[in-house]
Amino acid sequence: MTKSWGADQTVVADGTHVAKVKEMTNGLGVEAVIDFVGEQGAQQDAVAMLRRAGSDYIVDYGGNLNVPTLDIISTEINFIGNLVGSYNDLAELMTLTAQGKVKLHTVVYPLDAALDAIHDLDSGKLRGRGILVPQA
Repeated sequence: MTKSWGADQTVVADGTHVAKVKEMTNGLGVEAVIDFVGEQGAQQDAVAMLRRAGSDYIVDYGGNLNVPTLDIISTEINFIGNLVGSYNDLAELMTLTAQGKVKLHTVVYPLDAALDAIHDLDSGKLRGRGILVPQA
């Protein structure tokens, strides 16, 4: 799916993903990780995939980040928290949307199909956002 969104390479989070990323980067790690999960080990995986002076962008409301200060200092890694973006980000997004360069992916579910929406989300079938709509 992410290849169709412009990714050059993809890795499935299957327990070997950190090693695969390290292999793909000749052991250096990546410059940046954008973590939309922030729980169940994703935080530690993000840190493990970073290269020296890499940045971990945390866009979530998940668990806790527990990284020894010495590891942060010795590798000069950065942690950047992002709530939803800045006003300038929103203005740029609106411009890109008006130019047809951003495609929103939404799936509308009737309210009585809420369990289907949750199942699709849990199984990875839901692309983008799911919207529950009450029926008239």
